Amino acid sequence: MRERIETLWKKDKSPLMIAGPCSAESEEQLRLSTQLLSEIGVKVIRAGIWKPRTRPNTFEGIGSPALQWIKDIKKDFDVQFAIEVATAQHVELALEYGVDVLWIGARTTVNPFTVQEIADSLKGVDIPVLVKNPINPDLALWLGALERLSNAGISKLGAIHRGFSSHRKSKYRNEPLWQIPIELKRLHPDLPLIGDPSHIAGERGLIEAVSQKALDVNYDGLMIEVHPNPDKALSDAKQQITPATLERLLGTLQVRSATSDNALFLSKLEQLRDKIDEVDQELIQVLRNRMDLVDELGVYKKENNVSIFQLNRWKDIMQSRGKWAEDAQLRREFIEDIYKIIHEESIKKQTSISEASTTSK
Repeated sequence: MRERIETLWKKDKSPLMIAGPCSAESEEQLRLSTQLLSEIGVKVIRAGIWKPRTRPNTFEGIGSPALQWIKDIKKDFDVQFAIEVATAQHVELALEYGVDVLWIGARTTVNPFTVQEIADSLKGVDIPVLVKNPINPDLALWLGALERLSNAGISKLGAIHRGFSSHRKSKYRNEPLWQIPIELKRLHPDLPLIGDPSHIAGERGLIEAVSQKALDVNYDGLMIEVHPNPDKALSDAKQQITPATLERLLGTLQVRSATSDNALFLSKLEQLRDKIDEVDQELIQVLRNRMDLVDELGVYKKENNVSIFQLNRWKDIMQSRGKWAEDAQLRREFIEDIYKIIHEESIKKQTSISEASTTSK
């Protein structure tokens, strides 16, 4: 997979900042946004031209007329523009009007057919393309979209983490599920990864914390929704901030180094990692012991014609282990997530035992 968006990168490799309104609502609004953002050093302006909305009869963007606004505004400001494209026709129009950066939205990433059509329309074009994670927590879909674009010859690729839909109650609009983008980064360490705190948070009061978290895990940049008057925005008003707020935010965020050349730091880091390795070996052995007991349990259930899944026992495990976690000053949700994985593996092992016993007869 080709993995750079070099034309966007600052020479000092500091985090890339993409900012601008959720939607381009009028030429005046877009021009004012661009002016205010360029004054605080933002070089890439985002603007929603076509807005895929969940419900009809809501503002779905100005559409292609806004592309002329972008073309005119670029004559007066030293900025690049990034927009979302959801069809091959969007791509054609964006290229015609000189848009600098394209991104594929979460609703589009879930559809391989649409992604392929967009990829085909970009063949032979040298333009940065960013891909947002799919709505659902599916790393394979995210990777697949990036691979389709790479196979079409797109040499400047990046990924945007905007969070995932979840059925469980959360303070976030879209659950971050940080382990998924981190795994993407592990698989493709040179792929630029940009955080979208606005869509993760869904509420402006959470944007700073999410932004800092993204930088703490070594993201390459941020995309933040900024509007001159957020409360009057025609879309996603609650998650947009003012240019002044963004300026303050940029002044408070800490950009951490990926590593350090300090000898004392490296020595201490090595010691701590050795200790973690030892504990992990113990954890794996404990899990091995637990799975041995699961094997024994599976055989015993089979011999006594008892069902594999026991609802009351599972409820008891979740309740008791959650309480044990709190007593040990660990997050209950963290331990519950671990036990869900353990329980899934336990069911698989017992099912395998049952099937093997049935086959042998």
